[in-house]
Amino acid sequence: MTTTIPTATARRPVPGLRKGRRDGRLAAVLLSPTFLVLGLVIAYPLVAAVRASLFREGQGLDADGFVMEGEQFTGLRNYTDAFTGTNAPVFWNAFWNTTFFTVTTVTIEVLIGIAMALVMNQALRGRAIVRASILVPWAIPTAVSALLWRWVFDVNGVANAVLGQKILWTADGWQSKLAVIVADTWKTAPFIGLLVLAGLQLIPRELYEAARVDGAGSWRQFRNITLPLVKPTLLIAVLFRILDALRMFDLPFVLIGAHKQEVETLAMLAYYEAGNVRYGPAAAYATLLFGYVVIVAYAFVKLLGADLIGEARARRRTARTTRTPAPARKATTA
Repeated sequence: MTTTIPTATARRPVPGLRKGRRDGRLAAVLLSPTFLVLGLVIAYPLVAAVRASLFREGQGLDADGFVMEGEQFTGLRNYTDAFTGTNAPVFWNAFWNTTFFTVTTVTIEVLIGIAMALVMNQALRGRAIVRASILVPWAIPTAVSALLWRWVFDVNGVANAVLGQKILWTADGWQSKLAVIVADTWKTAPFIGLLVLAGLQLIPRELYEAARVDGAGSWRQFRNITLPLVKPTLLIAVLFRILDALRMFDLPFVLIGAHKQEVETLAMLAYYEAGNVRYGPAAAYATLLFGYVVIVAYAFVKLLGADLIGEARARRRTARTTRTPAPARKATTA
């Protein structure tokens, strides 16, 4: 009996792999104008802001005692001043105001938005009119809605007339925070309601009918059917609102006014510094706000399971493992 040594056979090229590479190159070529525009409008301003945050404008003395004018490199001094320096109280006040408005307004808007979506999803007479009326606050520009609510919260406005009191809503106090929360909720809750409504309309009615046959009540149907199936849409809506609330500027600026500590946000603080020709600290505040937004968005996506990038990678890995394997080596015996 003789044994022959198995010979290695050349691997055949996988047609799907070559086609995938061609499609990838074609996609890169087609997307290159978009990447170029994004680089110009996002990457370049970001790099310019980081660069500006390392400098300061004004006069100073060099090591030899001579007066220096113009931009002066200060390294991380603008950042250290924001955290622990002379500007630390102002920065931390704006940081906590931004966080407070984000958590409070988004929580209230989610609850009201879900309630709006559930009402609009019912087969009621005049449902189209209800949906159109709910769209009105969201369609109004933020600055215009702030002016409208400034009239409502005037000393002689509608709010004080209803409450029967003389509250200075636009003064620097707790009432100014409440005014901003009410105005922002009125404007943005319909946004969450519309997105949740789109998710509700994708849920098959047969699920609710089967649940009613099994004896499930309204609350159990909402908890076990509605909420899990509408969760992806709700997560996207909440993420958008969080990112928008962290950048809050125009609503408190127009409604309450400038230089009010109770409603001053990070975006407003950066605007004030830039208006006073302190571009270095302004760029540092803007960069810190950008980092805050990125961290919150990343944590939100990871903790709540909306990892769209991870799901795409998993699909690609699954596709690679299901490709046609190469021919196996054969051994013959005689």
